[in-house]
Amino acid sequence: MTLDSLELARLIVDVVEEHKADNIVLLDLRPHTIIADFFVLCNGNSPRQIKALMEYVHESVKEKTGQNAFSTEGTAESGWVLMDYGTVIVHIFHEEQRHYYKLEELWSGVGQVLVSIQ
Repeated sequence: MTLDSLELARLIVDVVEEHKADNIVLLDLRPHTIIADFFVLCNGNSPRQIKALMEYVHESVKEKTGQNAFSTEGTAESGWVLMDYGTVIVHIFHEEQRHYYKLEELWSGVGQVLVSIQ
């Protein structure tokens, strides 16, 4: 099944919400950048949860679309994992790293928050 970028982003939001991620934000970057259409940002509370969230996203997207991430960067132990699905980039953080890198602030002039789940 092929999903457009918004459908893919919403699928990923649903997956991380279902698996108890914190502070979920779906940031719409269209049409201001060619990097991606959407960022999905969320927090895991431990390296174990970050790794589990990454695996849930991978498995769910693969099952629904047959698509793998083009690349995955970072590790659960580092506190930041990035999964690149082309039009959708998933950022799974530990709270400290998310606060340090402040991606929402960095992209605030360009992106529009579509979903925010605390």
